[in-house]
Parts: sequence; C-alpha cells; structure tokens
Amino acid sequence: MDALARLDWSLIQVFLAVAEEGSLSAAARRLGTSQPTLGRQVKAVEAALGTPVFRRHAKGLALTEAGAAMVAPARAMREAATRISLAAAGQAERLDGTVRITASVAMSLYHMPAIIARIRRDEPAIRIDLVPTNSSRNLMYREADIAVRMYRPRQLDLVTSHLGDLRLGLFAATGYLDRVGRPTGPEDTMRLDFIGYDENPMILEGFAAAGRKVGRDWFVVRCDDNAVYWELVRAGAGAGFAQEVVADRTPGIEQIPLGFDLPTLPVWLTAHEAMRQTPRVRRVWEILADGLRPLVT
Repeated sequence: MDALARLDWSLIQVFLAVAEEGSLSAAARRLGTSQPTLGRQVKAVEAALGTPVFRRHAKGLALTEAGAAMVAPARAMREAATRISLAAAGQAERLDGTVRITASVAMSLYHMPAIIARIRRDEPAIRIDLVPTNSSRNLMYREADIAVRMYRPRQLDLVTSHLGDLRLGLFAATGYLDRVGRPTGPEDTMRLDFIGYDENPMILEGFAAAGRKVGRDWFVVRCDDNAVYWELVRAGAGAGFAQEVVADRTPGIEQIPLGFDLPTLPVWLTAHEAMRQTPRVRRVWEILADGLRPLVT
C-alpha cells in the first residue's frame, strides 16, 4: 500500500485496467483512451514506483512479481473509492440528472422504448442512458444505475425486485404455415423447419431438458442475435421461439403447440442500495416497474 500511496488515483486505475485486461489495447478500450496515452501512463506508474510492474510477452503484458503484489491493495482502493462515490451520489436530493439503465438487447428493443418514452413524458428533467447488452454491467462500479436482469442477481449491496416471469412460446409466420401446413400434434410440430441459435446453447439445452435430443445441425437457420432471430421467424424462414408478449403484438404470427412446457424468463430490477435512494433513480425504478409488470405473469 505504501508504494500505491505515491500514485494518484488515475494512475492506480490505469494499473488495474492493464493488470485485469492483460494488454494496452484492451485496457485503452475499457478506459476510453488511446493506446499511446495508456503506454505513457504505465511508464509513469513504473517511474513513480521505481520498479517495473509489467513485462511484455507475445500476447500482451504480464505482471511482474512487484506488480502482482499490488493488485489486491489496488482493488481495495478501488472498492473504497467506489463506495465513496456511491455514498455521495446517493445523497443527491434533486430529481433531475441522468439515470443509466442496462438491459438485454431483446428487452431494450421490444420493451424499453415505450417505458423510456413515459419517463421522458412524466419526468422531463431526467435524462436516460440506455445500454443494450447481454453481458452483465457492474452496478458496484457505476457502469449502470439500474439493471433489468433475466436472472436473480447475487451480489452484495444490491437492491432487487422480482417483477414476474415472461412466458415463451413457439411461433411461425402465417405465410410459412400456409405453405407447409399446420401441425396437428407434437410429432407434427417437430417436422417443421426450426430456427435455432448459432453458438448460444440455450435452445438445445431446452430440448434436452424436455427429452428431445436434437443437435445444432437440426436447425435449418441459426442466429444468436435475438432481434434478427425474430425477423427470420416473421419472414417465414421457419418456426422459432419468442416471448409471448412480443409475438402477441406482431401481426401475421401464429403460436404453435410444442407438446412440452417451456421455461420462463424471470425479470428482475436491480440497483445498488446507495443509488436506489437517489430521487431520480427511485423515480425511474418506479416507472420501470409499472411498465414491466403488465408484461409478466
């Protein structure tokens, strides 16, 4: 910790980013800076400490023994700085300001626009950053203020609320079913052309759980992007899975009985407990909950 005390916080952030990412290019993307700037900052870290903390290798940068010894205390300093930031932000009393929301790509596309439009109508002083991503944003480090998750978060210091579950179903375009015929039972259904995922194993695992052994090559079309996946179903490329609430408001789509129950998608609202009490975050949380509850069972 004595060595780290000789560095200002910005250089400690640089050290941690490079240590955790393993390369200057990845760390530069994470910090939103250029690789040459980061290279100069790494030299400044080593000059301040009087010892090399990284060594180059074929795939990037590796920690020296001195650098490895500083990772844990640097992370402890980051945790402390984050808690100070969260505590200060949580004391804001004004309703205006920015709230950063992260949600899955599908949730952001199909459900968030109408809810955000309501936020803008009801609370025009609140600005919204929407981050559509299927990766988890860290609420502890203020990568988002509120997260809409499709799983129960387990981190400490988080406030969570389970709003309900989205029902899934099997669907196909009316034009496709007019062409190939509508199935009369589960075995008939399995003879349809199915659209699956490319690398995501979720659909294959669902079939396996239901006792239906199918492989990746069984799907006639494969795509991992949920928005494009649904457009393939709408266009008549085959039968595919979707949220019932999305299919219900899509013209020209019919639901197909599959013969076994599909899992549901849980919907959780999550925020750090310090930020949850900030007036603008609390208000956005309330509107999100009101907008999402009618979609779930």
